[in-house]
Amino acid sequence: MAPTTGRKQLALKISISGVRGIVGDALTPQLVTSFSAAFGTYCGAGPILVGSDSRPSRDMVRYAVIAGLQSVGSIPVDLGILPVPALQHAIRRLGALGGICITASHNPIEWNALKFFGSDGILLRPHEAVELTDLYHQGVFPRVSGTSVQQPRREGGAVAAHLEAVLKALDVEAIRRAGIRVAVDCCNGAASHATPAFLEALGCVVTAIHTDPDQPFPHNPEPIPENMEDLGRAVRESGADIGFIQDADADRLAIADADGVPLGEEATLALVVRHWTTKKPGPVVVNVSTSRMLDDVCAETGSALYRSRVGEINVVEKMLEVGAEIGGEGNGGVIAPSINPCRDSFVAMGLVLEAMAQSGLGIRELREAIPAYAMIKERIPTRPRDVPVALRKLEAACRGAKMDYTDGVKAIWPDRWLQARASNTEPIIRVVAEAPTEGEARELVRLARHAMGES
Repeated sequence: MAPTTGRKQLALKISISGVRGIVGDALTPQLVTSFSAAFGTYCGAGPILVGSDSRPSRDMVRYAVIAGLQSVGSIPVDLGILPVPALQHAIRRLGALGGICITASHNPIEWNALKFFGSDGILLRPHEAVELTDLYHQGVFPRVSGTSVQQPRREGGAVAAHLEAVLKALDVEAIRRAGIRVAVDCCNGAASHATPAFLEALGCVVTAIHTDPDQPFPHNPEPIPENMEDLGRAVRESGADIGFIQDADADRLAIADADGVPLGEEATLALVVRHWTTKKPGPVVVNVSTSRMLDDVCAETGSALYRSRVGEINVVEKMLEVGAEIGGEGNGGVIAPSINPCRDSFVAMGLVLEAMAQSGLGIRELREAIPAYAMIKERIPTRPRDVPVALRKLEAACRGAKMDYTDGVKAIWPDRWLQARASNTEPIIRVVAEAPTEGEARELVRLARHAMGES
């Protein structure tokens, strides 16, 4: 694979997940204002909700978003800092024309992004994202006169309304009776205040760390094991029964057991799906990069499993198509459309606690009921133009395997698989391998790197 050169080639990503980049590099106020004007043009005159996570760049980006929306006659409704699933819930509840969340989710603190949602509170469909991008590139927007500019409004109550909707869907009394001790790391992110309040409403004994949204992220916000040391320590010191960690915008969740040991982000969805389908078997949708644990869970509960392309909107669209009530992505993103048709860490937390309370089992026992595999995830920085060639080389190196082209190239053998695909959120190729042992999974990753010309 040809080496990448030049910082700006790696600094901006436009995809179905929105527009994200490094602030002060490719993500500038001018770009943000133009994209927001394009979105206001796309949605039409009327209220558009705006929220953010807690990154230091949030206000600069928010002012640019509001200016862009105002310039085309939209009414910006500022919700402040809040979890992205709360913003998505508010769009439907308030009857807004759409929404923009200012968040780069799991990306490091120097990044920021715009996530765009339609009037149904769901991320823009792929064709809608293409239409929005076309509007942006055309750069011709119906600007309003100075006397017609709509003033921004502020709206409170979005977080409380979202938490109430999640609580209504849970067996709250069973969870309260269980008196579960929970440690949670909010990463000083958008859910820093909401998550402790939610857990306390469930009767949990809560130890919360990193809950100041005015402070920088204490670690990289991606909820993966290498970023869970603080949570593990909090679990052990508090004697918690379980630990939770969220990303910066609180749509993803990872779990630690009572010893503070991370279960791996893939375990979150597997635990929730097993709990849900044990009581109510039915179709389940996950993305094509999600662990084969979901195959095992669905076989156990007699539920049909469908796989989609990676990306929240791809999973949601497939769930609506097949009538799935539960699904999500293996990165810790749980989706239950009847509660909130998006990745929602509060739904994930609630259902995991409900599983513990109703079964009387600890989180380690629940995890041990699901077969374990070793999964390795790596990322290879690359130029977009080099991706097709790299994937063809990997395909050639995996002759004899069953090939799946749902998203990138996925080679499947009876007891393992290897996938490479272009990321939706970063200018990289994501390589994922799953096998019975860590050594076998790492060998698959080495095969992929060698085939694609990486050392």
